[in-house]
Amino acid sequence: MTALDHEVVLEAEALTKHFPVRARGRAALSRVPKVVHAVDDVSLSLRKGRVTALVGESGSGKSTVARLLAQLYPRTGGDIRIDGVSTAVKGGRQFKAYARRVQLIFQDPFASLNPVHTVRHHLTRALKIHGRYEGEQSLTELLGRVQLTPASLYLDKYPHELSGGQRQRVSIARALAADPEALLADEPVSMLDVSIRLGVLNLLADLKNRLNLAVLYITHDIASARYFADETLVMYAGRMVEGGDSETVTQRPAHPYTHLLVHSAPDPERVRGATEPIDEEDSGEPPSLIDPPSGCRFHPRCPKAMEVCRVRVPERTLVGDAPDHWVACWLFGDEGGENETTALVGKAGDVGEVAEDGDDAELEPMTTVAGLETTSAEPEAPELEGAEP
Repeated sequence: MTALDHEVVLEAEALTKHFPVRARGRAALSRVPKVVHAVDDVSLSLRKGRVTALVGESGSGKSTVARLLAQLYPRTGGDIRIDGVSTAVKGGRQFKAYARRVQLIFQDPFASLNPVHTVRHHLTRALKIHGRYEGEQSLTELLGRVQLTPASLYLDKYPHELSGGQRQRVSIARALAADPEALLADEPVSMLDVSIRLGVLNLLADLKNRLNLAVLYITHDIASARYFADETLVMYAGRMVEGGDSETVTQRPAHPYTHLLVHSAPDPERVRGATEPIDEEDSGEPPSLIDPPSGCRFHPRCPKAMEVCRVRVPERTLVGDAPDHWVACWLFGDEGGENETTALVGKAGDVGEVAEDGDDAELEPMTTVAGLETTSAEPEAPELEGAEP
């Protein structure tokens, strides 16, 4: 079954969010107010029974996308549709109705749970808000869904009495109290101990399958995206640069930034020697989002940048054999004069690398990292603290 066979629950088109910058001193007299270009022209679709990973380094705009989709931020531009119907939350009742269908799981479970209330209070309140409270049995069922059993051991505990993994499971249970169709998981395992991350990801995968949920998994760890997600979208400096099924994006990356992400992930099978010099092309910092670069935002760091990259924003271009693998890069557009390289994606491990004599180039094996104990495979910006619903 392909991605197109799954029903779209939530989608965004040309989603944009700019945050105003508070000017001081002489800057306050400027006629042109400055803004942070946190998210620009982001489009994505979340489908039932599928996990979509949104990958990028810190400050790329991933969490802002999640908060826009959860209607916690007003958007600067673009459209959000649920079941194909455009939606804009303008009041408490509208937000409550929207939150029944779309729930956000925050990165820090301790900050998103009120420390003076018990697990029982958090779950009871969420169930009552969404009209689904049916006594003690409903609490037991919720905790059972997130594998916190027997429920009696957890219901009367406070957040500080739980481990990090248990707190995050309570946060997930609270989100499930609304019986949502889409879950937005904002780096749900990044603050957890390495030894328990895999368990939480497996729980989310199990919930996706049993409840037919559409899941957006936000992470900076592209290896965990390959392990957990069906589709992977890569974000850099507020824009999306590549997308497709996770196996293709992580094992045959097309965009130079995605390639850099994949090869910067720690891999026991690909450890550099102590005397091997570090490639200067791997260095650099993300640009300022107050004054982002023109054209492709990655061009100041890109080893393959051309003149067109500096002046024009690349459009999405389908590449390779996979039907849904796209990249926003002039290396694969008419302006780059390298359309022929499109056929090489999936054969070579690097962008623009040509397999000699028609033979496929070998792909380096990649293992999952960040505590996800799986086997390696062969060729293969402001933050908002959580609040109770």
